[in-house]
Amino acid sequence: MNVGFFGIQYSFGLQQTAINPLYTFLHARPEQLPFLNLAGPLTGLLIQPLIGAMSDRTWHPRWGRRKPFFLAGAIFCSLCLFAFPFSRALWMAVGLLWILDAANNTAMEPYRAFIADKLPEKQRAFGFLTQSFFTGLGITLANLSLGFFKNILHGESTSADGRSGIPYWVFGSFFVGAVCSIASVVWSVSTTPEIPPTAEELAELRARKKGIFEPVKEIWAALDDMPSVMWKLALVYLFQWYAMFCYWQFVSLSIAKSVFHTTPDGNKELYEQAVVWAGKVNGFYNIVTFLSAFCLVWLARKFSAKYVHISCLALAGVALLIFPHIVNRDLLFAPMVGFGIAWASMMGVPYIMVVGTIPKERYGVYMGIINMMIVVPMILQTLTFGFVYKNFLGADPASAITFAGVLLLIASAATTRIKRDRVIPEDVLPAVSGH
Repeated sequence: MNVGFFGIQYSFGLQQTAINPLYTFLHARPEQLPFLNLAGPLTGLLIQPLIGAMSDRTWHPRWGRRKPFFLAGAIFCSLCLFAFPFSRALWMAVGLLWILDAANNTAMEPYRAFIADKLPEKQRAFGFLTQSFFTGLGITLANLSLGFFKNILHGESTSADGRSGIPYWVFGSFFVGAVCSIASVVWSVSTTPEIPPTAEELAELRARKKGIFEPVKEIWAALDDMPSVMWKLALVYLFQWYAMFCYWQFVSLSIAKSVFHTTPDGNKELYEQAVVWAGKVNGFYNIVTFLSAFCLVWLARKFSAKYVHISCLALAGVALLIFPHIVNRDLLFAPMVGFGIAWASMMGVPYIMVVGTIPKERYGVYMGIINMMIVVPMILQTLTFGFVYKNFLGADPASAITFAGVLLLIASAATTRIKRDRVIPEDVLPAVSGH
């Protein structure tokens, strides 16, 4: 059921590690990077709630409710990944990112609701943290693929047309992503049937008003009825996701400065090495993510999901405070242990905290609203952080990473305001610890 999440997250992994260096290869300035990443959060804000509301209102005897949406998203995602490394101008890369992010968001949102639809309450924690496992696996392979193809094409550091631009070794990572995206989603669609609605649910579904604006009305109605735990989670997400966008945008530049003592305008070969090393660092923390994901189920059962998330965010905050001061590239992996555990929590634990408060017939729209809580901070970051970076952080990538660490510590403190979640049923533990 979760295999398709692997391909979707491989694509997101390339966005985390490869897109911003790719922009710099096309001569983007560091202070432009936040604004150039506006596509992800804005498409998420517009698309995910709408797709969620539309999928709540959909049922087809053959194709189901959620699967048509994440299959269509995966097809367009694969096409964009294949085209991306052929960008020869910054505007082309930015335009493709908008299409790619729209496709990724179309695919990802129904997947969250798909898990809630399919699993009984006692298995949902295991289901959501299995998504964390596949998130870590997909992003890890995306991150490590950069170094893998650079080693294979070690002599090919110029672009396909012989001028400065995207190096040859970037192409392989995107081509693999194009295949993974469609193949893994097709696997899930082919092997996992959706649960048909009951006669009563189907009658209610058919009785709902039809019209182009009905999904929008449904979103506003869901916001009006939103449980208080979700409003408190929104405050946590404000700091958490603003920080994560800062990290992804500036990790390569931070490593280039602290370890390789260069910039995108400096030694080209050293900067490419910094980009590859950032991919390895990101790959490592995602290895930690998929190794630790199932342990978090047990911890959430023993101590509650709330306290697990508080601890994980604190680990991530401390990790980013340490990270920019490390000058030995091999030691960069040490703080990423805590960061990887936190990433596993971010991908699964908040859903455990809120899913029990959401009515079944509104899973799709509320999962979309949770994503709005993710992308609104990202939009704020893309619109504000370029100014903050240039005027308050001295245009220093190390300060950008430190700033992200402080925000994660604030997010950890904000999580304490969330009411203690319900205990995860004991039935889930044998599935986690024994098999």
